[in-house]
Amino acid sequence: MTDDRRKKAPTRNNPTFAISILIVVVVLLVIGTLFFNAIRDKREYERENPPASATAPAAPAAGASQ
Repeated sequence: MTDDRRKKAPTRNNPTFAISILIVVVVLLVIGTLFFNAIRDKREYERENPPASATAPAAPAAGASQ
């Protein structure tokens, strides 16, 4: 009996799966970076320009005391 059946020819792995995983990871990093920057810029903007309701006291309603 020969060992030809036992020996498997070295097969080269298909790199498509690894490339697709790399692309998915890069896309997720880009999306995460965009969300992070948007949230950070929003907080910075709100810190510099507070909403009008927070700075001016609310006027009492005209008919509330009657």
